[in-house]
Amino acid sequence: MPASILEEVGHLLDAVSTQNTSTRLLCPSCGSLHVAQVLGDNGGISYVCTACGHSWS
Repeated sequence: MPASILEEVGHLLDAVSTQNTSTRLLCPSCGSLHVAQVLGDNGGISYVCTACGHSWS
């Protein structure tokens, strides 16, 4: 068990950084990783960048 919350956060960040990043989406407008998947019109899938507001499908 970690000795501190900072040590635990460090372990979590290490785990995230070692995950496969090829499935992450980048905003085509600004390049941000802050992308949300949303339900589009007629049940389609769309994406919205939470950094710049750009949306695409």
